Amino acid sequence: MSAAAPLSYWLASAPAFAGGAEGGVDGSADVAIIGGGFTGLSAALALARRGASVVLLEAGQVVGEASGRNGGQCNNGTAHDYGALSAKFGKDVAKAWYRAHCDAVDTVERLAREEGIDCNFTRCGRVKLAAKPQHYDKLARAHDLLAAEVDENVRLVPPERIRDEVGSDAFHGALIQTTSAQIHPARFGVGLAEAATRAGARIFEGAEVIGLDRLASGWRVTSSRGSVAAKQVLVATGGAPAAAPFGFFRRRIVSVGSFVIATERLDDALIERLLPGRRNYVTSKNIGNYFRLTPDNRLIFGGRARFAISDPRSDMKSGRILEDVLGEIFPALKDVGVVHVWGGMVDLTADRLPRAGETDGLYYSMGYSGHGVQMATHMGQQMARVMSGEPEANPWANLDWPSVPGHFGKPWFLPWWGYGINGRM
Repeated sequence: MSAAAPLSYWLASAPAFAGGAEGGVDGSADVAIIGGGFTGLSAALALARRGASVVLLEAGQVVGEASGRNGGQCNNGTAHDYGALSAKFGKDVAKAWYRAHCDAVDTVERLAREEGIDCNFTRCGRVKLAAKPQHYDKLARAHDLLAAEVDENVRLVPPERIRDEVGSDAFHGALIQTTSAQIHPARFGVGLAEAATRAGARIFEGAEVIGLDRLASGWRVTSSRGSVAAKQVLVATGGAPAAAPFGFFRRRIVSVGSFVIATERLDDALIERLLPGRRNYVTSKNIGNYFRLTPDNRLIFGGRARFAISDPRSDMKSGRILEDVLGEIFPALKDVGVVHVWGGMVDLTADRLPRAGETDGLYYSMGYSGHGVQMATHMGQQMARVMSGEPEANPWANLDWPSVPGHFGKPWFLPWWGYGINGRM
């Protein structure tokens, strides 16, 4: 681990965004977008394509946070058990939310194709691995319900056939959603930024928003690089910044650390033995792991590892835990070299469902709870429609969003609150 670079493999292997606006932030715009991740960049592209003048303000670099620090999985299906959603909200609502996640993967594919983004988009399928024998029984029930009601693209792998998918004795069957995809997230994000710039959006990096003030017709958005008057504002920050204007979101979003390692290149024979399908993989434990291969044969292996925020020291500690878990699941990789270790913050809502809409005149979309690669991209497009007068475009419009009791920014209630944060099909 001592030789591992403390940075995201994705960010390290993506071109730099060279289209950032120069000079100070000033003047006016139809829309100001706060946040340069997938949500903000996708919305900037869509709004600019509709003819709006757009200014995007990013505190750091575009896709420098969660959008460039994830596992690179772009999966169909919700973060919840479909049956549980159906029982709580009704079959029609559960179907709509499930299909919204499927639409989100289609959105990523469409944008990559239309904008010519070289991000290795591949429909590889997602494998949900049963970490215990009883977990397979639950996956089998989920398969039957999904296949009957909402998704024909699912199939079971019985315990005796698990090595057809994964060369490990750690699992007891699996459920595959066959149309899920994977991408190089940082290349995709930089491509979105370049496309938005070509469409006319102005993107300011290093422009932390420190103030929001109402005007007679819109908002004055003040950043560390200057201010802009905007008719509409979209908050696409994920975890809410400390600035006072974001207090509403800070009380409703809980950010927890997720950590990832990338191995040295693996040879083809070893990959064929361990992961012949080159799919996306996630384990069924509440606090589990996710992994996939890169086009250049590295294994990306991640998970919560420990309840902690992401910072350089915490990332390295968590990386060592992930390295040990990797060796337990795949003994053949016990001594494989780790070349990158990094972390990021996953933004959760209390019920793990996204939130999008309008509050006190501010538009927002966030809280993707570990499914942000696809849903953030999709919701950027959908919120552009909402802000253009199509409120029906928001699949999450009717969800209440109460604050988390006692939460004002720092999640003092972890780790107990975080159990169950891994998504379930």
